[in-house]
Amino acid sequence: MTTTALRAGWDRGVVELRQSFTNGADLWGHFFWPLLMVGVTVFLRDRTFAGFQLGALVLPSILGMNASMAMVSMSQQLTADREDGTLLRARATPNGLVVHLVGKIISVSGGLVVDLAIFLVPALLLVPGLAVDAASWPTLAWVLALGLAAALPIGAVLGSVFTSTRSQGLLTLPILGLIGISGVFYPVTALPEWVQGVAQVFPVYWMGLGTRSALLPDSAAVVEIGESWRHLETVGVLSAWTVLGLLVAPIVLKRMARRESGSTVAGRREKALQRVG
Repeated sequence: MTTTALRAGWDRGVVELRQSFTNGADLWGHFFWPLLMVGVTVFLRDRTFAGFQLGALVLPSILGMNASMAMVSMSQQLTADREDGTLLRARATPNGLVVHLVGKIISVSGGLVVDLAIFLVPALLLVPGLAVDAASWPTLAWVLALGLAAALPIGAVLGSVFTSTRSQGLLTLPILGLIGISGVFYPVTALPEWVQGVAQVFPVYWMGLGTRSALLPDSAAVVEIGESWRHLETVGVLSAWTVLGLLVAPIVLKRMARRESGSTVAGRREKALQRVG
């Protein structure tokens, strides 16, 4: 039964991912932000920090940031499905919630990988100062895989907390603030020590650190905390967030699903129509 549900979830996710490349709005999202970030790295490539080109320091950090944004995508999509009754219909079928969640994981992860490729390929050609070799890709792969494993359950929890897509705006500002203190656009060592401590609690900083370790020369570690890439700490923190998310997400999702009914979906739809009117 579980194997059947996983296979059905995989098929659902692949279909959703394929559809995202035939929809104009989704295509805009796939290309606009990655290419905008390419522009940011090109703009910064001639600036320096501690003797290193800032564009090269920023490029891998943006990869880690985008991976962490999978939690936002997951949250938004689950909230939208909850609002329009898709989750309620999924609950009415055998293993429907499992199939639905697996499908979302596949579609969000697949879309993210495509977005990262759209950003990384031109950026590697336009931004000097990187150190890409055969060892870079395995490191990049495990950092992104572990980062996604940490981010997606968090996104599922957040998606069960918000009751409407309008309320998702409450999530944007804290995430942007977290990105701002996580060393994405400027080395975190330039920030006050207490800010560095806060940043190290959350996965965004560690994803950025891991991707920098994959694509930058070893000498660039001098601008990091402890002048080290800290791979063991990266694995530890991201794994801790993964375990926490996997423990909490099923409980929260099941509780949220039990509260869903036809009347609650109809009530949300009526409120939405009143706002439009």
